[in-house]
Amino acid sequence: MESYLNQNFDVKAKHSSEEALEKWRNLCGVVKNPKRRFRFTANLSKRYEAAAMRRTNQEKLRIAVLVSKAAFQFISGVAPSDYTVPEEVKAAGFDICADELGSIVESHDVKKLKFHGGVDGLAGKLKASPTEGLSTTDADKLSQRQDLFGINKFAESELKSFWVFVWEALQDMTLMILGVCAFVSLIVGIATEGWPKGSHDGLGIVASILLVVFVTATSDYRQSLQFRDLDKEKKKITVQVTRNGFRQKLSIYDLLPGDIVHLAIGDQVPADGLFLSGFSVVIDESSLTGESEPVMVNAQNPFLLSGTKVQDGSCKMLITTVGMRTQWGKLMATLTEGGDDETPLQVKLNGVATIIGKIGLFFAVVTFAVLVQGMFMRKLSTGTHWIWSGDEALELLEYFAIAVTIVVVAVPEGLPLAVTLSLAFAMKKMMNDKALVRHLAACETMGSATTICSDKTGTLTTNHMTVVKSCICMKVQDVANKGSTLQAEIPESAVKLLIQSIFNNTGGEVVVNKHGKTEILGTPTETAILELGLSLGGNFQEERKSYKVIKVEPFNSTKKRMGVVIELPGEGGSLLRAHTKGASEIVLAACDKVVNSSGDVVPLDEESIKYLNVTIEEFANEALRTLCLAYMDLENGFSPDEAIPASGFTCVGIVGIKDPVRPGVKESVELCRRAGITVRMVTGDNINTAKAIARECGILTDDGVAIEGPVFREKSQEELLELIPKIQVMARSSPMDKHTLVKQLRTTFDEVVAVTGDGTNDAPALHEADIGLAMGIAGTEVAKESADVIILDDNFSTIVTVAKWGRSVYINIQKFVQFQLTVNVVALIVNFSSACLTGSAPLTAVQLLWVNMIMDTLGALALATEPPNNELMKRLPVGRRGNFITNAMWRNILGQSVYQFIVIWFLQAKGKSVFGLDGPDSTLMLNTLIFNCFVFCQVFNEISSREMEEIDVFKGILDNYVFVVVIGATVFFQIIIIEFLGTFASTTPLTIVQWIFSIIIGFLGMPIAAGLKMIPV
Repeated sequence: MESYLNQNFDVKAKHSSEEALEKWRNLCGVVKNPKRRFRFTANLSKRYEAAAMRRTNQEKLRIAVLVSKAAFQFISGVAPSDYTVPEEVKAAGFDICADELGSIVESHDVKKLKFHGGVDGLAGKLKASPTEGLSTTDADKLSQRQDLFGINKFAESELKSFWVFVWEALQDMTLMILGVCAFVSLIVGIATEGWPKGSHDGLGIVASILLVVFVTATSDYRQSLQFRDLDKEKKKITVQVTRNGFRQKLSIYDLLPGDIVHLAIGDQVPADGLFLSGFSVVIDESSLTGESEPVMVNAQNPFLLSGTKVQDGSCKMLITTVGMRTQWGKLMATLTEGGDDETPLQVKLNGVATIIGKIGLFFAVVTFAVLVQGMFMRKLSTGTHWIWSGDEALELLEYFAIAVTIVVVAVPEGLPLAVTLSLAFAMKKMMNDKALVRHLAACETMGSATTICSDKTGTLTTNHMTVVKSCICMKVQDVANKGSTLQAEIPESAVKLLIQSIFNNTGGEVVVNKHGKTEILGTPTETAILELGLSLGGNFQEERKSYKVIKVEPFNSTKKRMGVVIELPGEGGSLLRAHTKGASEIVLAACDKVVNSSGDVVPLDEESIKYLNVTIEEFANEALRTLCLAYMDLENGFSPDEAIPASGFTCVGIVGIKDPVRPGVKESVELCRRAGITVRMVTGDNINTAKAIARECGILTDDGVAIEGPVFREKSQEELLELIPKIQVMARSSPMDKHTLVKQLRTTFDEVVAVTGDGTNDAPALHEADIGLAMGIAGTEVAKESADVIILDDNFSTIVTVAKWGRSVYINIQKFVQFQLTVNVVALIVNFSSACLTGSAPLTAVQLLWVNMIMDTLGALALATEPPNNELMKRLPVGRRGNFITNAMWRNILGQSVYQFIVIWFLQAKGKSVFGLDGPDSTLMLNTLIFNCFVFCQVFNEISSREMEEIDVFKGILDNYVFVVVIGATVFFQIIIIEFLGTFASTTPLTIVQWIFSIIIGFLGMPIAAGLKMIPV
């Protein structure tokens, strides 16, 4: 079976081809309810429609952009526009309407923009300030703004009501056929036996169908609500906004036209708008226009479109158009969601359901044929084959109903749906554990992970950084202990240089918040450096006003440094100065001078270089992150179009930043090692810092290798084959080094790889990995979009929790499959063999429907929602090639099936004599006893299925209240069916002895299950 499944029902967890998705759908046969079975699979036809719509929209937008570019060259004077402000807009105090704003940005209309006074003019007409942002103190004004310009939300599909799920559950073909049987049974029964006696069989089937439908619909409806909640969490994006004169974090859904939004590398543009100020802004518009070439955005081309991504630079933008008025909103409205790709387990279990369904259909047809043949033989022997009574017609109908119900039981429609149930449950619980799953498949794939490639900063460390050591003017200082006295020990000229460098060459900001307190905004590294600048007596706002910024080169992980060029005012004309900061050894290598202990600039000789390199190494060995600050005066002039020089700098100093290891990381790494998961650290930091942190975390062992990215890059394929299994730390790595490592691990070594990432440049590695894990706090929107799971607290221990949940999902589904296949096998063989040998079936249609509900919906609820335990992390991972239905599962399935079949066959053959049953109701009594024993066998088998290898199946049973409730409800309703619903369910009340016997027979399955687990496979 496994080889057939791997050949025909095998899809990748990520990036499956359309051919693979089509192939398994075409092979799916014997589907009872396509609407329900394929609810959580991608709708390929809708996807094709969506892709066509997207292409049309992209072409329209691309033409608009090209037209606007051409228009730039022809605008000399602006002719008066015929635009008039609508009265309701005027009455509200605004001078421009939403449609006019939308047309300016959407059409890239430079002429209109110029007519309205440029970006500043539009801000005025929107009653917003380019520096202070919107004022939201007047609630009425705010409400008017929302009414006139809209809110930043997109149209969403309506949540399906409970009754839609009821209707979809009724689409089951076998239930429809049974419904017809019930209807015919009612008519024939009432015609022959009268009301109410003749209606019992028909009403029993109707009641069973309704029970199955409502339980199924309730389960599906709850699942849909869980997915809805998760979708809301996925869409939670916050941006930095200036409102009421203060910088603050706001949800993108709270943005309004007139808001001032601050964008940086990796951000998604949250609404349509215009560029206010910024540097080196490069926008990726491929999601909208389909054009892969990035677009430069500046004062000459100020148009920013919602849904596009900031590839480089940083800027402030004025929001002009929001929500469904934006291009992105219109695109989202025209696209019909094609759904997520189905997960590998869903597809595999669709394959299992197809195989067993075909077998079940064969058995059902044969069973019906045997029963009908037996009836004809009976009538032939009595010579009444031409004379048919109502009772005989009902009997024939009952045979047909039994055959259909065998198909109901035999087609395990619940298998693929149990995957979704388990994943939905796990995803909801993982949210509480600070992990947001974006793609369903990541849940189950994480359970097979064999390698985790983790970042250092913020994942293994706390990301709360402080400068604790410095080497300024060639003098090492302990900053942590000195605090404010540090300023007195540095020459005044050097202090001035340092403050100038820190406050101008930064991606962060020092602002006053609404409570009047000073607040530092930016990455943890920037925050640490800005804190140092403040402790040296610097004033951020004054420093920024003193100099004009000519060019900014933001930090990126390839160059490992950032730079700025500023204009210094002077009596003899202005002087241009470049500041740079970044990875110590890289910036130091670009220096040829240094500021000495007197504050003078002197050439950087061999001795000084050696001293500084030793200092960097000492800082790094203390697990400090080191940064070098340098500057150079550009005496030959500088054009903003040029790149900042790469050499000729003067070293001002080196700082050592402490970023402590997160509590619990060492234990989590050890837990991974015991679970067979290799943890590797991939960082852009200095190799000595990386090694020190890796040892502290327990990642770097004595036989492990720590390597630098540039060295790794130079290795040949043969050398990599030998080296990669030993690599535990990669330092000074570029994004492509990380990508190469991940690709090699996946393809050459067949590992299942999880990778963490936070920056825009991490997107290729996150995309390549089996499971991409983006950081929720430090991560950019681009990284989050490429990831499968978002780690909301940026903590490595949460990644281990995700792995534990992944294993739990995988094993829970295995437990459910084992349980369901046992019921399938026994129900099939019992009814088939009984029909062949005795000419009647012991389990009626109503009884089989109840059994189907126990094993399908209720069984999935009980077994597929088991919470994870620590024992899961003591097993080795399944890896890429592991069989889903293992030998141990086949052993348990066949062992239990044989036991249950022997018991039921014994009761059929000897039951009447053993229990002394005689009289007209003896067959009914015996069949009731068989049905009761069969159900109790399933109840105890469900408990045994909690563990596939362990003998103690009661451990932690009370921790899963769902399991306890399902078992309790099954037993309770079984008592009701036997004792009180005999008329409808073809049962009769049992004696206390018979009840005890049924329970003992069921219970005996547990020691047999324990014995089976001791047989090695």
